[in-house]
Amino acid sequence: MRGDRVKALFAAMLVSSDALMAMAGFVLGYYIRREVNWPNPAQNVAPLRSYTGMIAIQVASIVIVFFFYRLYHQKRAVSRVDEFYAVFGAVSIGTMMSVAITALSLKNSVLELDFSRAMIVYTWILTIGLVMVGRLIHSWLQGRARASGWGRDRALIVGTGDVAQMILQKIHWSPWLAYEVVGLVSKNGNGNHPPESILGVPVLGGTDDIPRLIDEHHINEVIIALPEASHQETLGIIALCDRSTISVKVFPDVFQFIAGQVGIDDLGGLPLLSVRDVAMRGWKLALKRLVDIVGSIALLVVLSPFMLLMAILIKLESPGPVFYVQERMGLDARPFPMLKFRSMRQDAERDGPGWTKPNDPRRTRLGALMRRLNIDELPQFINVLTGDMSLVGPRAERPVYVEQFKKSIPRYMDRHREKAGLTGWAQVNGLRGDTSISERTKYDLWYIENWSLLLDFKILIRTVFQVFGERNAY
Repeated sequence: MRGDRVKALFAAMLVSSDALMAMAGFVLGYYIRREVNWPNPAQNVAPLRSYTGMIAIQVASIVIVFFFYRLYHQKRAVSRVDEFYAVFGAVSIGTMMSVAITALSLKNSVLELDFSRAMIVYTWILTIGLVMVGRLIHSWLQGRARASGWGRDRALIVGTGDVAQMILQKIHWSPWLAYEVVGLVSKNGNGNHPPESILGVPVLGGTDDIPRLIDEHHINEVIIALPEASHQETLGIIALCDRSTISVKVFPDVFQFIAGQVGIDDLGGLPLLSVRDVAMRGWKLALKRLVDIVGSIALLVVLSPFMLLMAILIKLESPGPVFYVQERMGLDARPFPMLKFRSMRQDAERDGPGWTKPNDPRRTRLGALMRRLNIDELPQFINVLTGDMSLVGPRAERPVYVEQFKKSIPRYMDRHREKAGLTGWAQVNGLRGDTSISERTKYDLWYIENWSLLLDFKILIRTVFQVFGERNAY
């Protein structure tokens, strides 16, 4: 009950914040229009109290539209970019509704209310900005409360493999998600003896024990982390969680991951599911390339003094070249030379290629700092400018690893239908460094089949915010 009360309190705070910010946006828009003679001089502006009815309509319209946009459906983690898109659209529709209702009910009535288009534009822009500020403050307060233990849900993770460990690690890194993982459950009949604990969290039993564990530990949410399980097995586990108050989440397998892009096709009247559609075609490819050229040129110009400084420091610290040139696989599985600042000793691969790892002894002191801050990746803007790479796309791998992965990971080579990227959807979701290649492939395929320019901007913005705090940048 305590968790429910906390959630209800924060929901009420969010609605109140949106309403207050919408009101403040209107009031500020009114005063700006009265004081600023643009686009034309303000004349005979009515007192603010005359707009009381319109303010009420504006606030009510925005709150109602936000409700239908599901902006009060509180999620544990939400992309600020996605939230901005939603707020932009909802405020725009709410403002248009407000103007329409006001025009029908108040304008030129006995109240003789009139309003200028400039004031509406000011109000619209200010409301978007103020609502986002209010929501950021609300999110920060809610995150602090969750990290302190308020409103947490007791969770049970089904699975003990790589995916379960990845989910558990994500929860440990993100206390604001408000999960308290009580334990894990191993899959029955997997033929292996499960570990006693994973990352300090105990393994409490098998899937047959789920009903008992839910009752004994007062579980609020079950997370099924068995992407390799059959649909029948997954449905069986969900049936074991049959409690009216239990929330069940399932980590998707490859087909479920791309199911959002499944279309209906036909073969002479026979229905077929089309799952290999590609979003980037024709003018979209040209647009993406234009963004790559403009972005890489701008960033190379801005960063060139810093890159020159890094080159000097690399030469001063250890013998060897400034750049480390490594063959990677790009578009259509064609190899290309990928550039990086050298972060390891010159003889780091005398025994052959190998994965980097935490505290890798092959790194130089400067290299350790560069890898932690992703500075070693900066020369790849040259690869983007020359067309070998894109700003956003699946991460390029070395040919020796591509040969291994394509034999064991379904649809792995489909990643090479697009250019490799400097950053990507998998990377901003925490899948980089020594993480599951199979899971990275799912994210890469989803990106390829759901591409949009807004998605690229979202990934770039998230990359900027994560670049100084990435834990897996070995």
